[in-house]
Formats: sequence, C-alpha cells, structure tokens
Amino acid sequence: MADREGNVTALFYVHGQPPASGSDTQQIVLEVCQEEGLQQVIWLSRPFAEAEIPSAYAAIYREGVRRYGAPRDDRPTQAVVWPTGRTLLAIRLVAGGGKRIIMIASGELYEKCSLEHEAATGHPATVHTADLLEARERGTAP
Repeated sequence: MADREGNVTALFYVHGQPPASGSDTQQIVLEVCQEEGLQQVIWLSRPFAEAEIPSAYAAIYREGVRRYGAPRDDRPTQAVVWPTGRTLLAIRLVAGGGKRIIMIASGELYEKCSLEHEAATGHPATVHTADLLEARERGTAP
C-alpha cells in the first residue's frame, strides 16, 4: 500500500511481502521524500507475549549496536536512541495484550524533508511516525 502527502510517499509492506519477510516482522514502512529519496525505515514486530520480549529485544538491540555502535545510554531499556539521534529502538504495548518492538532509522536528510513537508502541509513529517505508532498501540489501522 502507498500513501502520499506533500513531498512524502509512505510505502507499507505487511508480513510475508518483501521486504517484510522476517518471521517476527509484522510491517515495514518506508518513507520516501520527493527530493531526498528514502529517508525513514520503520520496522514493526509482530506482537510478542511478555515472556518473548527479552530475547527478541536483545537480538535486535545487538544488531543495532553492531550497525550503529553503542546507544546514548549503553544499557538496554524500553527505548534507546543511538548517538546520531536518527535511530530509535522501543517497546510499546499492543491493544489486547502483548508488546511490540519498533525500530526507526532516519536518513541524514530527514529533517530537511520534514521541514519541506511542513511547508507544504502545515505539519512536519514526524507527525506521521507518531500517528503510526499511536495507531498501532491502540490496535487500529493507520
């Protein structure tokens, strides 16, 4: 599914559809900016039972450290941000029970894209990420 507003096109891929093919992947959202190209990748896990979260989160955390180095706070917690401020790993509650792991990686030009989006629409592009995360937590579609 694709959605376009202003200078940003969001491409939604659901589980089983490349690139959302991992067994723990529920959805991947790619945000492509008109001038800057791909600027944000949002990975949403399937809902996990409480007992599954520690091992699943630890594996993703280790991969984040391998790719981006140590996060700002070097202890795995419910949410960590890497030093550039462009990568976030978080755990969110899912409506109906369970938890979801979310990883957001933004490109170097995302702020520029977001400002262009705000000029065209009246709100920054970051609003869409927040809306997506809140909708997922409520258990509704974005």
